[in-house]
Amino acid sequence: MLFSFVGYNWFGDKMNGILLINKEAGCTSRDVVNAVSKSLNIKQVGHTGTLDPLATGVLVLCVGEATKLVEIITCTDKEYVAEITLGITTDTLDITGIISKEVTANFTEGQILPVLTSMIGTYDQEVPIYSAVKIAGKKLYEYARNNEEVELPKRQVTVKSLELIGEVTNLHNRTIFTIKTVVSKGTYIRSLIRDIAVKLDTLGVMSNLKRTRQGEYKLEDCVSLADVEAGKYQLIRIKDCLTDVKAVVADKPLQKALLNGNILPNLYNTDKVLFVNEDGVEMALYHQYEGDLTKIKPLKMFKSI
Repeated sequence: MLFSFVGYNWFGDKMNGILLINKEAGCTSRDVVNAVSKSLNIKQVGHTGTLDPLATGVLVLCVGEATKLVEIITCTDKEYVAEITLGITTDTLDITGIISKEVTANFTEGQILPVLTSMIGTYDQEVPIYSAVKIAGKKLYEYARNNEEVELPKRQVTVKSLELIGEVTNLHNRTIFTIKTVVSKGTYIRSLIRDIAVKLDTLGVMSNLKRTRQGEYKLEDCVSLADVEAGKYQLIRIKDCLTDVKAVVADKPLQKALLNGNILPNLYNTDKVLFVNEDGVEMALYHQYEGDLTKIKPLKMFKSI
């Protein structure tokens, strides 16, 4: 998809917009956020969905006022290409963890394909112990590192598509193959792979992972951290991240009402409205008022002045 890049989008002395990073293996999502924050000399930087250190690919960063869109962008579907290794399991459910058990695994494409098809749909997925999900105020990986027992929560996730790509390889009593999948927010690919292995009555880990798309943002739209450091990047404007939302140019009286955060009559025949000023600068994102659907109220306010 082609995006409308307009260079740096500034409100006053601030840089604002979406930055698409092609994350490299070996670093955390927080490492990428910190590096971008340093390169752009701005504290307001946030990511919209964690990638494990092992993983590569699309990491959508929100900069400046665009950090107010993190929750919205995080909710979008994600596409991954993942390598699965059957016959082994680890404490982290990926190849970088400590091996806890090994079995002989020699599976064929004919055995694997029906299981992949059966995983498409909505189910309750158990969150991996090595994750940042909090239980009783403490992150799960902290329980793991302290060897403390904890009941792992389950989340409802949706696997929208799941297909085998490439050949199935059997090597040294392990089966290796690659999948391509589109999943809903909150889906752990490590857990999905564990669940695929369970259906095959074996063990399995994630041995490689690449996020190829998040929402409308694709891998080919991304730049590297080196590009950012060299100044070879552009930000996507906030309004270009909300292309499915009706945009309205606010006149002076309406701008005053927006700055006051007023509840407004819904004259726009839609559930969300993005208000911009005469220069096209984003002022506020409004949504339907649950108490009265004939009105709209502020959802996100942007510091446009």
